[in-house]
Amino acid sequence: MATTELQMSPQLEQIHGEIRDLFRALSNGFQRLDKMKDSNRQSKQLEELTGKMRECKRLIKEFDREIKDEESKNPPEVNKQLNDEKQSMIKELNSYVAMRKTYMNTLGNKKIELFDMGAGVSEPTADENVKMASSMSNQELVDHGMKTMDETDQAIERSKKVVEQTIEVGTQTAGTLKGQVN
Repeated sequence: MATTELQMSPQLEQIHGEIRDLFRALSNGFQRLDKMKDSNRQSKQLEELTGKMRECKRLIKEFDREIKDEESKNPPEVNKQLNDEKQSMIKELNSYVAMRKTYMNTLGNKKIELFDMGAGVSEPTADENVKMASSMSNQELVDHGMKTMDETDQAIERSKKVVEQTIEVGTQTAGTLKGQVN
């Protein structure tokens, strides 16, 4: 592993170690998730993993700040190695984010299947999504994330319209009932 070759300050080593510990915990957490059958337990596990990912993101930002603070003290090749390590950690975190998204979709589809009598996405598709995300560049992942956010915003707007229509129908029904009572 390249970490033994990296020259890091004690502060950077500590942050790097914490990030590596979180990555191990994420890896183990996703392995446990694969073995879980109960969707409620899976949801709780995903929430816990999401918290670890947030902490990981915070630590990577802290790692980046430390790199920048120490930049003038290090030779250019050490700075390049540290930046490469940061990029590697970002990619690894992005792969966990993609896995989380896949599990969220799979969990959502399992819940939909309960109502739709099985009309959901099959497991191989979820695996293909993970492989696809892990082979994407950072920019492709960002673009995909932006597209997903746009789709989510559109879904929220559609939901708002349904709520408005429901309130309108409820108001009309209340008025009709009131008229029938009098």
